[in-house]
Amino acid sequence: MAHIHLGEGSFPLWALVLWTLLGVGLISAVVYRVRKGGIKTHQIALAGIGAAASFAIFQLNIPVWGGIHMNLTGLVGILAGPLLGALIALVVNIFSAALGHGAVGLLGANTLVNASEAIVAYYAFKTLMGMDWDVFPASASAATLGLSAGAFLMGAIIVVSGVNGSALPRGDLTIAVAGLVGLNLGVAVIEGILTGFIVQFLASVRPDLVGLADRDTQEEPTGVTA
Repeated sequence: MAHIHLGEGSFPLWALVLWTLLGVGLISAVVYRVRKGGIKTHQIALAGIGAAASFAIFQLNIPVWGGIHMNLTGLVGILAGPLLGALIALVVNIFSAALGHGAVGLLGANTLVNASEAIVAYYAFKTLMGMDWDVFPASASAATLGLSAGAFLMGAIIVVSGVNGSALPRGDLTIAVAGLVGLNLGVAVIEGILTGFIVQFLASVRPDLVGLADRDTQEEPTGVTA
């Protein structure tokens, strides 16, 4: 849901290098954990479906305050787990940048933002379900929390980096970005509710897809865990 829509050259070189290195570090750690722990066949299928759905809805951009949209990263994190969720965030951002949706130079920053949404949503969902929450409020709240974390991270990255060519002082830039973050938080609630309905439906027909099969026996979740 949160995404930095600035064009190429918007960030100073040091910021591009910093966010790229952090993004590469995150993805490297994820790949290492996936290779070490392995993944199940059905998780690969879920990852493919999640990536396709996320990419499709990602392209439906509303041109308000630089652009807002949904991207289902909270849902992807809950279903595929934090590791595959982070890889899906990378893939979706690469293909989106290839279509002109987001700058190539901001792949590192945007991957950090969207991966954080999937990771936070996954762990929030597992925590809430462990507290015996019902599926709908747990998944809706988890997705909202994940997307909110991404929105705040997006705002922090922009404010810390600054924008080349902007005449706004850092204080005014912070205020402007705060407005964008607030708008994204509103969208996070909407997408969180949508995610809640989807997860609730899946739990009713295929509880194994959301790690709820034989919940009372405390079986391991189906998502790839970190």
